[in-house]
Amino acid sequence: HVVMIGLGYIGLPTAALMASKGLSVTGVDVNPKVVETINKGDIHIVEPDLHGLVHHAVTSGKLIARPEPVPAEVYLIAVPTPFKGNHEPDLAYVEAATRNVLPHLEPGNLLIIESTSPVGTTEHMQAIIHAERPELAGQLAMAYCPERVLPGNVIHELEHNDRVIGGIDEASTKQAQAFYRRFVKGTLHPTNARTAEMCKLVENSYRDVNIAFANELSLICDEADINVWELITLANRHPRVNILQPGPGVGGHCIAVDPWFIVSRYPQHAKVIKAAREVNDHKPAWVVEQVLAAARAWEQAHGREPQISLYGLSYKPNIDDLRESPSVAIYHSLKALKPSLKVVEPYLAEGTDHGYDLWTLEDSLSQADLLVLLVPHREFEASALADQQGEVLDFCGLLK
Repeated sequence: HVVMIGLGYIGLPTAALMASKGLSVTGVDVNPKVVETINKGDIHIVEPDLHGLVHHAVTSGKLIARPEPVPAEVYLIAVPTPFKGNHEPDLAYVEAATRNVLPHLEPGNLLIIESTSPVGTTEHMQAIIHAERPELAGQLAMAYCPERVLPGNVIHELEHNDRVIGGIDEASTKQAQAFYRRFVKGTLHPTNARTAEMCKLVENSYRDVNIAFANELSLICDEADINVWELITLANRHPRVNILQPGPGVGGHCIAVDPWFIVSRYPQHAKVIKAAREVNDHKPAWVVEQVLAAARAWEQAHGREPQISLYGLSYKPNIDDLRESPSVAIYHSLKALKPSLKVVEPYLAEGTDHGYDLWTLEDSLSQADLLVLLVPHREFEASALADQQGEVLDFCGLLK
């Protein structure tokens, strides 16, 4: 019997995957609508193959959602770790989840943290447990096991990707490995909790630094009147060069967040990581400046303000996830100055209370004067966008 605390983008797919492998899973979430939706066999997020997996798990009786945890053998924590103050990690949700399961813990149980966390978090949660339940000292296995999945392919990657398993001691590592072998086909790499925590942060910091290099190139090339897409294509012909593609910034709850966990803990040494974060955090503001400059030029040429349409709000293509999305920041900055601004986002349902002024793709193509491309969704066909009479500003390489 497994209790999964948090039924979001990671918790729900993991719970459903475990249930599909025969484990009895109780999913816990503080949102009553989420609990109600899942117990109907439905889902509250967009993820390929997830609906069928959840529906089968619920109807077979292997997955049930509740607002509070129940006694179990294994507890997994997959709750958010947002910022507080000056990009400092907020562990309030992880601590609340730990305290929530504390009354149910028994000797021999396994507690695993999957939430992205700064180094030392697992040990800190262990100290909280020992302070409240000293009889569990030496009797409870604890481990940190970060997820490393790609939204849009979560189900496959949860099962097939390698996992890093870091216990607070060797016995905990082995117990956690034995648990993950029940539903993960990828290789399970044993280590300690601190190394596992840092591994998650390092993986996303590495990606952030490489994206920052591409985004910085886009700023330089704009000033130098060079097509950055052509430049990167040519540079990547070198056998040992693989520059990524620039975009309007970096989003998601991993790459845009995790590097700050290292910077906040080791500010004297994380200089490259901090610089990369600053480059990527600056990119949305630069995009706004470019759009406003184009709008001023249009108004001078046509004697009226242009109708502006943004294409894409999610932080990456073909998903509905808006967390830390640079496109969302761009939308709100422009909307404050250009109230007629509209957005095309095929992964947001029309009629729901999301607060965005949506346009259909067809209406935008027939009426927009400035077409601002932010996310290369599969629905945005390059040929259709390129043939429009309006001016196209491509910040995601859709027309490259």
